[in-house]
Amino acid sequence: MIHLISVYIDLAIGLILAFLLLSLLVSGINEAFVRLLGIRSKFLWAYLRDTLDGSEDGRSWIPSKIADVFAKLPFSRDDPRPAHSPDPAPAVVEPMRVDPAAVQASEEARERVSEEIAEGIAPEAAEGADPAGSPDASTGGSSGSSGSQPGGGPASGEPVGAPAPQVDMTARLYERLQEIDHPKGARTSIANIPPERFSGAVMELVAAEEGGIDGLLAKLEAINSPLAGHLKGVWEGAQRDLPRFRKGVEDWFNGEMQRLSTLYARYVKWVVFALGVVLTLAFSMDALEYGKTLLRDNAYRAGVSAIAGGGGDGYAALKDKCAGGEIGLAEPYQCVTESLSSPALVKIFDHAIVSVTIPPDGSADPSFHWNGGAWWDRLITPGHWPGYLLTMVALLFGASFWWDVLRRLTGVRGDRS
Repeated sequence: MIHLISVYIDLAIGLILAFLLLSLLVSGINEAFVRLLGIRSKFLWAYLRDTLDGSEDGRSWIPSKIADVFAKLPFSRDDPRPAHSPDPAPAVVEPMRVDPAAVQASEEARERVSEEIAEGIAPEAAEGADPAGSPDASTGGSSGSSGSQPGGGPASGEPVGAPAPQVDMTARLYERLQEIDHPKGARTSIANIPPERFSGAVMELVAAEEGGIDGLLAKLEAINSPLAGHLKGVWEGAQRDLPRFRKGVEDWFNGEMQRLSTLYARYVKWVVFALGVVLTLAFSMDALEYGKTLLRDNAYRAGVSAIAGGGGDGYAALKDKCAGGEIGLAEPYQCVTESLSSPALVKIFDHAIVSVTIPPDGSADPSFHWNGGAWWDRLITPGHWPGYLLTMVALLFGASFWWDVLRRLTGVRGDRS
């Protein structure tokens, strides 16, 4: 009974080690692509673009589809990250060049003209005006109604208000964070902003405005920045107390970063699944077949141990294995040496499209072999697909999960000092 339990524990450890190795390979490839393409930094600044400046043409910078995760965010030419600047942050923060009163008057003028057009007033008033909005020269300017619309509205040819001024709030935020940036390319590499640093940057922007927080909020509303609603809620919740406002901004941004991390992890799972599928098929890792190999390997080693201890129970298995079986070596000593130096874990990637053979005695360099034909035969064999699917599902749990299971099973404890 104890021997049977030991066999199953060996089987479990062997499978866990295989899943751990593959999961580490998946994580390594994923991390390499993330660092190479700056995915984390792009994800963060895509969120900041949406929060500070709003979306363009009704589309969000944050990817909303799985295809966007694989194509749009990594390879799109519309990089949400600001351009990297090697200069230190400006010592003086310039106020936003926005006049909220003028913007509001412009909005009211546009609304008034829209209402007049809807009521059919503006087209009639426009008949007596030239394209420049002045009265017709033939009237000599004597007509009092030809240069203005009824009801005291502006002439149809006069500018009725320009759109809200364009202010790049993301670039203004980056100016306050330049000192934590690292030169890795033309774009910023900042992928994490501490909440304390973000609230400090907001307070620096507040200090630049003449009206303080109320002045900043008025200008943010004038440029239609979504940040205005968030900061206004924090400001009112802090009961207009400046220290509590700064702490509230920290808490709000920290919560947003946690939400963003959850969204990022959800998207990364799809990437990890895709990599797991590719690696499972490339290495032809059939978990069920590998489990059987582990059991046969354990039984063979038990036979060798029995013979070494003076028993003859394992002689038959040893004879079948060495005399033209799996190894094909008739000389017992060489057969045992080859088998014990090549456990099942070493042969885990023998069925890959390109296999690697490492000599047990280190007498030669590792050799690579093209197994395209055998690999394709295994791939189109339906009997291997249950094992492939089991491996794909196992890789979804990640390397940290399998390392934790291995530690619990073997009793290995981490350093808690």
